[in-house]
Amino acid sequence: MEGVRRVVRQPDEAAEGGQMVFFADVEPAAADRLVEEIHAMGIAADDYLLTKIEVVAPQRRHLSGQGGIDGFAWVEVMGQARANSRPLARYLALINVAAVIAALGVIVSSGILIVGAMAVSPDLLPICATCVGLVGGRRALAARAFATLTIGMVWVVLTAAVLSALLKWAGFLPDGFQVEDSSLHTLAHLDYSTVLVAAAAGIAAMLSFETGAAAAVGVAISVTTIPASAYLGVAIGGGGIDKALGAVVVLAVNVALLLATGSLTLLAQRYLPNRSGAPV
Repeated sequence: MEGVRRVVRQPDEAAEGGQMVFFADVEPAAADRLVEEIHAMGIAADDYLLTKIEVVAPQRRHLSGQGGIDGFAWVEVMGQARANSRPLARYLALINVAAVIAALGVIVSSGILIVGAMAVSPDLLPICATCVGLVGGRRALAARAFATLTIGMVWVVLTAAVLSALLKWAGFLPDGFQVEDSSLHTLAHLDYSTVLVAAAAGIAAMLSFETGAAAAVGVAISVTTIPASAYLGVAIGGGGIDKALGAVVVLAVNVALLLATGSLTLLAQRYLPNRSGAPV
Protein backbone atom coordinates (compact mmCIF):
# COMPACT_ATOMS: atom_id res chain seq x y z
CA MET A 1 0.00 0.00 0.00
CA GLU A 2 1.06 3.56 -0.61
CA GLY A 3 2.17 5.09 2.66
CA VAL A 4 3.36 1.78 4.13
CA ARG A 5 7.14 1.31 4.17
CA ARG A 6 9.89 -0.83 5.71
CA VAL A 7 7.77 -3.97 6.12
CA VAL A 8 9.62 -6.56 8.22
CA ARG A 9 8.50 -10.15 8.82
CA GLN A 10 9.68 -12.10 11.84
CA PRO A 11 8.70 -15.51 13.23
CA ASP A 12 6.55 -15.42 16.36
CA GLU A 13 8.63 -17.54 18.74
CA ALA A 14 5.92 -17.41 21.42
CA ALA A 15 3.30 -19.04 19.17
CA GLU A 16 2.99 -22.47 17.64
CA GLY A 17 2.30 -23.35 14.03
CA GLY A 18 4.82 -21.11 12.29
CA GLN A 19 2.96 -17.84 12.82
CA MET A 20 4.65 -14.62 11.77
CA VAL A 21 4.74 -11.06 13.10
CA PHE A 22 4.89 -8.07 10.75
CA PHE A 23 6.27 -4.61 11.52
CA ALA A 24 5.98 -1.57 9.26
CA ASP A 25 6.17 2.22 9.18
CA VAL A 26 2.81 3.72 8.26
CA GLU A 27 2.17 7.34 7.37
CA PRO A 28 -0.81 8.85 9.24
CA ALA A 29 -2.67 9.51 5.98
CA ALA A 30 -2.55 5.77 5.20
CA ALA A 31 -3.51 4.51 8.67
CA ASP A 32 -7.27 4.48 8.03
CA ARG A 33 -6.93 2.57 4.75
CA LEU A 34 -4.54 0.12 6.40
CA VAL A 35 -7.02 -0.65 9.17
CA GLU A 36 -9.74 -1.26 6.56
CA GLU A 37 -7.48 -3.67 4.66
CA ILE A 38 -6.54 -5.50 7.86
CA HIS A 39 -10.21 -5.96 8.71
CA ALA A 40 -10.91 -7.15 5.14
CA MET A 41 -8.30 -9.89 5.66
CA GLY A 42 -10.26 -11.15 8.64
CA ILE A 43 -7.58 -10.21 11.16
CA ALA A 44 -9.06 -9.56 14.59
CA ALA A 45 -8.61 -6.20 16.31
CA ASP A 46 -6.64 -7.91 19.10
CA ASP A 47 -4.03 -9.14 16.60
CA TYR A 48 -2.62 -5.78 15.51
CA LEU A 49 -1.46 -2.58 17.16
CA LEU A 50 -0.75 0.92 15.80
CA THR A 51 1.62 3.09 17.82
CA LYS A 52 2.37 6.72 17.00
CA ILE A 53 6.04 7.66 16.84
CA GLU A 54 7.09 11.22 17.68
CA VAL A 55 9.64 12.23 15.04
CA VAL A 56 12.58 14.18 16.47
CA ALA A 57 15.11 14.39 13.61
CA PRO A 58 13.31 15.53 10.43
CA GLN A 59 13.81 13.56 7.25
CA ARG A 60 14.99 15.22 4.05
CA ARG A 61 11.54 15.27 2.50
CA HIS A 62 10.17 17.02 5.59
CA LEU A 63 12.65 19.84 5.03
CA SER A 64 11.71 20.06 1.36
CA GLY A 65 8.08 20.66 2.22
CA GLN A 66 6.81 17.29 1.01
CA GLY A 67 5.73 16.05 4.40
CA GLY A 68 5.26 16.92 8.03
CA ILE A 69 5.21 15.30 11.42
CA ASP A 70 1.65 16.22 12.35
CA GLY A 71 -0.32 13.92 10.11
CA PHE A 72 -4.01 13.31 10.63
CA ALA A 73 -5.14 9.74 11.24
CA TRP A 74 -8.88 9.38 11.75
CA VAL A 75 -8.48 6.04 13.51
CA GLU A 76 -6.33 7.75 16.16
CA VAL A 77 -8.79 10.59 16.71
CA MET A 78 -11.70 8.16 16.97
CA GLY A 79 -9.84 6.06 19.53
CA GLN A 80 -9.16 9.09 21.71
CA ALA A 81 -12.77 10.19 21.43
CA ARG A 82 -14.07 6.82 22.61
CA ALA A 83 -11.73 6.91 25.60
CA ASN A 84 -12.81 10.45 26.57
CA SER A 85 -16.55 10.08 26.04
CA ARG A 86 -17.39 8.45 29.36
CA PRO A 87 -17.76 10.16 32.77
CA LEU A 88 -14.91 8.32 34.45
CA ALA A 89 -14.16 8.81 38.14
CA ARG A 90 -11.07 10.91 37.39
CA TYR A 91 -13.12 13.21 35.15
CA LEU A 92 -15.73 13.75 37.87
CA ALA A 93 -13.06 14.29 40.52
CA LEU A 94 -11.30 16.98 38.47
CA ILE A 95 -14.61 18.64 37.63
CA ASN A 96 -15.45 18.73 41.33
CA VAL A 97 -12.11 20.34 42.20
CA ALA A 98 -12.57 22.89 39.41
CA ALA A 99 -16.07 23.69 40.70
CA VAL A 100 -14.83 24.39 44.25
CA ILE A 101 -12.01 26.64 43.05
CA ALA A 102 -14.24 28.50 40.58
CA ALA A 103 -16.99 29.00 43.17
CA LEU A 104 -14.52 30.52 45.61
CA GLY A 105 -13.20 32.69 42.79
CA VAL A 106 -16.68 34.06 42.14
CA ILE A 107 -17.36 34.63 45.84
CA VAL A 108 -14.12 36.52 46.53
CA SER A 109 -13.94 38.11 43.06
CA SER A 110 -10.59 36.46 42.29
CA GLY A 111 -9.66 36.11 38.65
CA ILE A 112 -6.62 34.04 39.66
CA LEU A 113 -8.84 31.37 41.21
CA ILE A 114 -11.01 31.32 38.08
CA VAL A 115 -7.92 30.70 35.94
CA GLY A 116 -6.85 27.96 38.35
CA ALA A 117 -10.24 26.29 38.01
CA MET A 118 -9.98 26.42 34.23
CA ALA A 119 -6.55 24.78 34.38
CA VAL A 120 -7.96 21.88 36.41
CA SER A 121 -11.14 21.32 34.42
CA PRO A 122 -11.10 18.40 31.93
CA ASP A 123 -14.10 19.55 29.86
CA LEU A 124 -11.96 19.83 26.71
CA LEU A 125 -12.07 16.04 26.37
CA PRO A 126 -15.85 15.42 26.10
CA ILE A 127 -16.24 18.53 23.93
CA CYS A 128 -13.78 17.20 21.36
CA ALA A 129 -15.21 13.69 21.64
CA THR A 130 -18.65 15.08 20.83
CA CYS A 131 -17.26 16.81 17.73
CA VAL A 132 -15.62 13.56 16.60
CA GLY A 133 -18.89 11.70 17.00
CA LEU A 134 -20.80 14.35 15.03
CA VAL A 135 -18.32 14.48 12.16
CA GLY A 136 -17.83 10.72 12.06
CA GLY A 137 -21.54 10.00 12.05
CA ARG A 138 -21.28 8.07 15.32
CA ARG A 139 -24.46 9.16 17.05
CA ALA A 140 -23.96 6.96 20.09
CA LEU A 141 -20.46 8.35 20.62
CA ALA A 142 -21.64 11.95 20.20
CA ALA A 143 -24.56 11.42 22.57
CA ARG A 144 -22.38 9.72 25.20
CA ALA A 145 -19.72 12.44 25.05
CA PHE A 146 -22.30 15.23 25.19
CA ALA A 147 -23.95 13.53 28.16
CA THR A 148 -20.54 13.42 29.88
CA LEU A 149 -20.06 17.14 29.21
CA THR A 150 -23.57 17.91 30.50
CA ILE A 151 -22.99 15.86 33.65
CA GLY A 152 -19.80 17.81 34.23
CA MET A 153 -21.46 21.21 33.87
CA VAL A 154 -24.38 20.21 36.10
CA TRP A 155 -21.88 18.89 38.63
CA VAL A 156 -20.11 22.26 38.67
CA VAL A 157 -23.40 24.07 39.30
CA LEU A 158 -24.43 21.71 42.09
CA THR A 159 -21.03 21.77 43.79
CA ALA A 160 -20.85 25.56 43.65
CA ALA A 161 -24.40 25.81 45.00
CA VAL A 162 -23.75 23.45 47.91
CA LEU A 163 -20.46 25.15 48.78
CA SER A 164 -22.06 28.61 48.70
CA ALA A 165 -24.98 27.46 50.83
CA LEU A 166 -22.63 25.95 53.43
CA LEU A 167 -20.51 29.09 53.56
CA LYS A 168 -23.65 31.19 53.96
CA TRP A 169 -24.96 28.92 56.72
CA ALA A 170 -21.60 29.08 58.52
CA GLY A 171 -21.57 32.86 58.39
CA PHE A 172 -18.64 33.25 56.02
CA LEU A 173 -20.79 35.08 53.49
CA PRO A 174 -22.01 38.54 54.52
CA ASP A 175 -25.71 39.16 55.14
CA GLY A 176 -27.51 40.07 51.97
CA PHE A 177 -24.83 38.50 49.75
CA GLN A 178 -25.78 38.74 46.10
CA VAL A 179 -23.72 37.17 43.35
CA GLU A 180 -23.98 40.31 41.21
CA ASP A 181 -21.89 42.10 43.83
CA SER A 182 -18.91 40.09 42.58
CA SER A 183 -16.64 41.86 40.12
CA LEU A 184 -17.13 38.80 37.89
CA HIS A 185 -20.79 39.63 37.24
CA THR A 186 -20.01 39.87 33.51
CA LEU A 187 -20.03 36.07 33.45
CA ALA A 188 -23.80 36.27 33.24
CA HIS A 189 -23.87 38.70 30.30
CA LEU A 190 -23.68 37.71 26.64
CA ASP A 191 -21.97 40.04 24.19
CA TYR A 192 -19.94 39.89 20.98
CA SER A 193 -16.71 39.07 22.82
CA THR A 194 -18.31 36.00 24.39
CA VAL A 195 -19.31 34.71 20.97
CA LEU A 196 -15.91 35.35 19.39
CA VAL A 197 -14.00 33.76 22.26
CA ALA A 198 -16.16 30.63 22.19
CA ALA A 199 -15.85 30.31 18.39
CA ALA A 200 -12.06 30.65 18.53
CA ALA A 201 -11.84 28.24 21.47
CA GLY A 202 -13.62 25.53 19.50
CA ILE A 203 -11.02 25.75 16.73
CA ALA A 204 -8.16 25.63 19.23
CA ALA A 205 -9.73 22.68 21.01
CA MET A 206 -9.86 20.48 17.95
CA LEU A 207 -6.42 21.47 16.66
CA SER A 208 -4.91 20.53 20.00
CA PHE A 209 -6.91 17.37 20.55
CA GLU A 210 -4.29 15.00 19.12
CA THR A 211 -1.20 16.90 20.28
CA GLY A 212 0.65 17.58 23.52
CA ALA A 213 -0.85 21.07 23.55
CA ALA A 214 -4.23 19.79 24.72
CA ALA A 215 -3.44 20.37 28.40
CA ALA A 216 -2.51 24.02 27.86
CA VAL A 217 -5.32 24.72 25.41
CA GLY A 218 -7.78 23.21 27.88
CA VAL A 219 -7.41 26.34 30.00
CA ALA A 220 -8.64 28.46 27.11
CA ILE A 221 -11.54 26.11 26.45
CA SER A 222 -12.72 26.17 30.04
CA VAL A 223 -13.05 29.96 30.02
CA THR A 224 -16.28 29.38 28.11
CA THR A 225 -17.77 26.77 30.47
CA ILE A 226 -16.49 26.59 34.06
CA PRO A 227 -16.84 30.28 35.11
CA ALA A 228 -20.45 30.61 33.95
CA SER A 229 -21.42 27.29 35.57
CA ALA A 230 -19.81 28.25 38.88
CA TYR A 231 -21.40 31.70 38.78
CA LEU A 232 -24.83 30.11 38.40
CA GLY A 233 -24.16 27.69 41.27
CA VAL A 234 -23.04 30.49 43.60
CA ALA A 235 -26.20 32.41 42.74
CA ILE A 236 -28.35 29.41 43.63
CA GLY A 237 -26.64 28.69 46.93
CA GLY A 238 -25.54 32.17 48.01
CA GLY A 239 -28.17 34.50 46.63
CA GLY A 240 -28.99 36.49 43.53
CA ILE A 241 -30.40 33.82 41.26
CA ASP A 242 -32.74 36.34 39.60
CA LYS A 243 -29.68 38.24 38.34
CA ALA A 244 -27.71 35.16 37.30
CA LEU A 245 -30.02 33.39 34.88
CA GLY A 246 -28.10 35.02 32.06
CA ALA A 247 -25.26 32.61 32.89
CA VAL A 248 -27.43 29.78 31.54
CA VAL A 249 -27.68 31.58 28.19
CA VAL A 250 -23.95 32.29 28.17
CA LEU A 251 -23.15 28.64 28.90
CA ALA A 252 -25.55 27.32 26.25
CA VAL A 253 -24.24 29.67 23.55
CA ASN A 254 -20.64 28.89 24.43
CA VAL A 255 -21.13 25.12 24.27
CA ALA A 256 -23.02 25.39 20.97
CA LEU A 257 -20.24 27.47 19.40
CA LEU A 258 -17.53 25.17 20.75
CA LEU A 259 -19.22 22.18 19.12
CA ALA A 260 -19.91 24.02 15.87
CA THR A 261 -16.43 25.43 15.26
CA GLY A 262 -14.75 22.31 16.61
CA SER A 263 -16.73 20.11 14.22
CA LEU A 264 -15.99 22.39 11.25
CA THR A 265 -12.29 22.32 12.09
CA LEU A 266 -12.32 18.54 12.27
CA LEU A 267 -14.10 18.35 8.92
CA ALA A 268 -11.37 20.46 7.36
CA GLN A 269 -8.65 18.30 8.93
CA ARG A 270 -10.28 15.10 7.77
CA TYR A 271 -11.12 15.95 4.17
CA LEU A 272 -8.45 18.41 3.09
CA PRO A 273 -5.47 16.79 1.35
CA ASN A 274 -3.07 15.28 3.88
CA ARG A 275 0.58 15.38 2.87
CA SER A 276 2.15 14.39 6.13
CA GLY A 277 4.88 11.77 6.24
CA ALA A 278 5.19 10.96 9.92
CA PRO A 279 5.27 7.22 10.68
CA VAL A 280 2.57 5.63 12.80
